[in-house]
Amino acid sequence: MDAYDKGSDARQGQDGPVGPDRPDRPDGEADAAETTAPEADGAPEAAGAGEAADVPEVAVVPEAAGAAEVAGAAEVAGTAEAAGAPEAVGAVRPAPPGTAQPPAPRTGVAALSPRYQVGAVVALAVVAVAVCAHIGMVFLHLAPSNTLTKQHGDVVDEWVFPEFEQNWKLFAPNPLQQNVSVQVRAEVSTADGEIRTTGWYDLSAEDGRAIDGNPLPSHTQQNELRRAWDFFVASHDSDDRPVGLRGTLSETYLRRIALLRLDRDGAAGPGGVVERVQYRSRTTNVEPPPWSGEKVSDRPTFRELPWWSVSAETRGAKSGQAGQAAREGGAA
Repeated sequence: MDAYDKGSDARQGQDGPVGPDRPDRPDGEADAAETTAPEADGAPEAAGAGEAADVPEVAVVPEAAGAAEVAGAAEVAGTAEAAGAPEAVGAVRPAPPGTAQPPAPRTGVAALSPRYQVGAVVALAVVAVAVCAHIGMVFLHLAPSNTLTKQHGDVVDEWVFPEFEQNWKLFAPNPLQQNVSVQVRAEVSTADGEIRTTGWYDLSAEDGRAIDGNPLPSHTQQNELRRAWDFFVASHDSDDRPVGLRGTLSETYLRRIALLRLDRDGAAGPGGVVERVQYRSRTTNVEPPPWSGEKVSDRPTFRELPWWSVSAETRGAKSGQAGQAAREGGAA
C-alpha cells in the first residue's frame, strides 16, 4: 500500500506543475525522480507506472469517441437508405456511376414525325419561291425598260395590276440620262429710255458652282431651280401652254426666280429695270460607258419659252421696297 501510495504521489507529481511553478525542486530532478521511482519500489510501483503510461490513451479518448460517432452516423444513414426511408425535400441524389442521362425533349420541327417534317420543308420551299417570284415581278415592273420587260411585259403587268400597283416610284422608272441646263435672259429698259436684251445667264451653272466644293450646300442651291423647272414641264403641254391652275402658278414661280437671280447678277445695270424675261433649256445626252457600244448624239437641244412680262412682279417688288422704306422712316 505504501508503495502504491508512493506511486500515486509520483503520478500526481508528474501531473502537477513543474519547473518555475515548483521552486522546491528543479525540472531535471523532478523528471529523474519520477522516472526512477518505479524501478526502486518493485512490482506494485510498476503497476502504477502502467496506469501512468495509459494516461495518453485516455487523453485521446474524446477524438476516438468523435470518430466512432461519425462512423455510427454513417452506418445509420446507410441503414436508413437500405430501409427505404424518405429523403429530405429538395435533396438531389447523384446518379449512380455508369448510368446514362435521359435525352433532352425535342422541340419545333424536330419534334414532328418524319412525314410531317417533309411536309413542313416542302411548304417553306413553296412560300420562299412565291415570295421571290413576287419581288422579281414588282422589280421588273418598276425597273427601266430592259430585255425581260420587252419580252414578258404583259405577264408582269397581269401579275402586278391592279392589286400590287406601284405608282409612287420606289425605283426611278426612267432614270435621268440627260443634263438639263436652265438659262434665262431679260429685256431691260435703261436709264436713258432704251431697251436692250441681255445675254443668256446659265442659272444651273451658277448653282453648280455654288455647290461644287461646298460640304454643306443649301437646299435652295440644290433644288429650287430644278424643282421649279420640273414643275413647269409637268404642268404645260408641248406648245408651252399651261394646263390648269398649276401651269399658271408654275410660270409665276419661274418669273420670280428669274428676277431674283438677275438682280443678284446685276443684269439691269445702274438705273435699269427688267421688263420681260425669257427662259430656255439646254439638254445634252449623258455619254454612255465605253463598254456599252451605245451611240448617242452629243449635240445639245434647246427649248425656248415665250417672253414673259414681269411688270406685276416688278411693281410688287417696288411697292414692297417703298413700304419697307416708309416703315423704316417712321421708326426713325
